[in-house]
Amino acid sequence: MTSSYRTAVAAALLIGTSVIGGGVGQAEPAPDTCRPWTATTISSGHGMLENLAFDGRGAMLLSRLAFGSPGSIDRLDPAGNYATVVASVESPGGITVAGNTVYFATGNSPVSLLTGAKDGTVDTYDLDSGMRQTYARGLTMPNGLTTLPDGDLVVSGNQRLTVVHRSDPARPEPYALAGVSTNGLAVDPTGRWLYTDSTFDPTTKVFGVDIAAPGAPAREWPVPGFGLLNIGDDLTTDAAGNVYIALNLAGKVIRLNPATGAQCTIAQGLTLTSSVRLGAGPGWDPNSLYATGWDGSVRKLTP
Repeated sequence: MTSSYRTAVAAALLIGTSVIGGGVGQAEPAPDTCRPWTATTISSGHGMLENLAFDGRGAMLLSRLAFGSPGSIDRLDPAGNYATVVASVESPGGITVAGNTVYFATGNSPVSLLTGAKDGTVDTYDLDSGMRQTYARGLTMPNGLTTLPDGDLVVSGNQRLTVVHRSDPARPEPYALAGVSTNGLAVDPTGRWLYTDSTFDPTTKVFGVDIAAPGAPAREWPVPGFGLLNIGDDLTTDAAGNVYIALNLAGKVIRLNPATGAQCTIAQGLTLTSSVRLGAGPGWDPNSLYATGWDGSVRKLTP
């Protein structure tokens, strides 16, 4: 990791931690070409929420960070009941669900990133048996996480994307976008494109990686605003192929149409928003986005 990148990370962390619990004083909204969505807080008071996924059985799964102690993977149901599912998870990151298996990243710690420590893992939780196991090791601050169409996993963080092969999870390999501070991950509905975004780079960008040729140059879409005042975080896609990007420090959710490049802000004023997903499973609205925040809130964004 270069010294300039370490400096950028440290500066962004300082800015981010200084505004937890309050609004973000940035007055440079992206030009709007769409009607804003309605934001409603549906649950709050849960520490520092980093990521979410739906298990398809009626639960929203959440990764909860904690200062000075391990975090956890938690569960929120449509009635508002909140509980811990997997305790003692060290700095949990992205979550993805495949069948009855929940995959989640651990070691998503700024200290690991700044030191280059390879103490990150991808762990699994079996929804049927409740068993937790370690699936892959040797990762540096694994942050975003998603499943490719062939069942392999892709992890973001440490200035690149890393692939964890289903056939050999003990040997993670570089995948794409070396030198980019990658974060959110989502596969488009056609299964051709893997989308990710940058966090600590001077310009926030969304990238489209061709899954069939990850070494080829990626497509790029710059997002308005200075990168360290945006802090691009997690992202997701919808059935039409639109990409929704959480800008953590800016407190916004941006919608990108990759076919045209058109962008608009669908929600803003969201304190340190960290992840977005469309509702899935019993009790969750498939036409609404659900967003986590570092202020411990879960919000519903409705068109």
